[in-house]
Amino acid sequence: MSNQILFWSKVELRRHQAVILGELAPTMVLKNATYLNTARHCWTKANIWIYDNRIVYVGDNLPQETTGTEMVELDGKYVVPGYIEPHAHPFQLYNPQTLGDYASVRGTTTFICDNLKLFLSTPITKALSLMEDINKLPYTYYWWCRFDSQSELLNEDALFSLSNVKKMLSSPYVIQGGELTSWPKVMQGDDNLLHYMRETRRAGKRVEGHLPGASEKTLTQMALLGVDCDHEAMTGEEAMMRLNLGLTTSLRYSSIRPDLRQILREMKEIGAAQFDRVIFTTDGSTPAFYEEGVTDKMISIALEEGIDPIDAYKMASYNIARYYGKEHILGMVAPGRVAHLNILDAVQHPNPEAVLAKGQWIKRDGKAGKERSSFPWNDYGMGPLDLNWDLTLKDFQFSSLAGIDMVNSVITKPYHISLNPTAEKLDDDHDECFFMLVDKKGKWRVNTLLKGFATSVSGFASSYSSTGDILLIGKSKRDMLAAFNRIKEMKGGIVLVEDRSVVSEIKLPIAGGMSPLAVEELIEEEKKLTSELRKRGYAFEDPIYSLLFFSSTHLPYVRITQLGLYDVKKKVILFPSIMR
Repeated sequence: MSNQILFWSKVELRRHQAVILGELAPTMVLKNATYLNTARHCWTKANIWIYDNRIVYVGDNLPQETTGTEMVELDGKYVVPGYIEPHAHPFQLYNPQTLGDYASVRGTTTFICDNLKLFLSTPITKALSLMEDINKLPYTYYWWCRFDSQSELLNEDALFSLSNVKKMLSSPYVIQGGELTSWPKVMQGDDNLLHYMRETRRAGKRVEGHLPGASEKTLTQMALLGVDCDHEAMTGEEAMMRLNLGLTTSLRYSSIRPDLRQILREMKEIGAAQFDRVIFTTDGSTPAFYEEGVTDKMISIALEEGIDPIDAYKMASYNIARYYGKEHILGMVAPGRVAHLNILDAVQHPNPEAVLAKGQWIKRDGKAGKERSSFPWNDYGMGPLDLNWDLTLKDFQFSSLAGIDMVNSVITKPYHISLNPTAEKLDDDHDECFFMLVDKKGKWRVNTLLKGFATSVSGFASSYSSTGDILLIGKSKRDMLAAFNRIKEMKGGIVLVEDRSVVSEIKLPIAGGMSPLAVEELIEEEKKLTSELRKRGYAFEDPIYSLLFFSSTHLPYVRITQLGLYDVKKKVILFPSIMR
């Protein structure tokens, strides 16, 4: 297959034709399979011929030429299209390659990925090359084009320039703009973002919204301005409202919003009768959340809630492919489609017993293939984090009266600091900690206090953040410094320190935010870190998402950013970052 995404050369197309003419043997034949016939919305029995990475025939016949063909008997088995994750944030400690390895064993073989990390971590030319070259792996990767950083960056205009956005949109690997976390700016007259939305439409690509709690009036305006889909419905009523307005509705089941079951129940109670414009997403959940499954888990929930099985599988495959205009190559068991296929022992069991990705066995007889894929991240400017500067106790000076109070995992509000922040160590009888954001290049810092994160975290540091800068949290300035030094030594990661000793850590040597470990191993590391944080008073759902969103200005009400402590509602800096 040529390197342009799923675009077969003339030579390849003639080979596919030769298979049908009996002049060339197919690579594989799946015999007597009962497959999901999405065109007819039914289950049909047929033989499925595959040549290399493509389905070339589905029907009653068997090939005339079978020299070298792998014949696989599937009588009593069910075949469905490979699942598609339409809203992947593939940098949540894992990386796109390790996510692909893990999710594909559970049937998800196509990912439509956030590219924010690429904008922030590597030059645009390398990002474009990465988006192309990662498709050499057995899975299929498409990408978004972000319009902004969802924070307040010192170099925002340079990173998200019209030139860079146009370069991204011109890539065949980019199939949507967004997600549009800065929709309030568009509503309030930001014509730069509106121009990016128009450029996306001009390129024939979708625009993904991010509209939590939006009213019918707001949703209508955003639909008029160019939003095609939204994944932020939190109730069945909100999901139905989006459908009523003509939006494709992406139902979410994630580590910070695990409420799919309730949404489906409410949609059915309201009267939802068909789901052709409904799709599924796990919205970039953290590793441990995937322990029970990825897209397959969402299908299981839908089946348990009485959703028609064909609808459930289409919401995870065909509906997504059709929405993005890719149904000619994905989302169907039909000639011409990529051989992403899941083999099930029963319709009610969406975790497949066997998986084909681009015609290769990823899983067979319930067992994953032994070989893991790999990807040379260093070649694309996403190597280990080199912190070639020092932090000292002089940097741990706190004088602000305004701090950050955590409402839940991701929502924060301002609060008035009343304790003395000049002490070297804070007491454990309250839930206030020292809190810092430090430039990964060592040029500036923001110092404040954080309330609600934990009662007895002594020193905690993370190079995993929404901007790639360093977060420091803790009761002890010396342990915070020790945690920073450990991150520096690891060249990226998350570390919890107590009495200058490491309690738990996750090494993240890929651009300071990603691990090369298999997701199964990463799950155990995350679970250990979360357990240790909970022992020290962390009480919310997901500490990893807390780290990610501390700087994210698409959420209320106050954020720590490169510019300083930022009031989201008033759009003002409460106090600025300090040059070191």
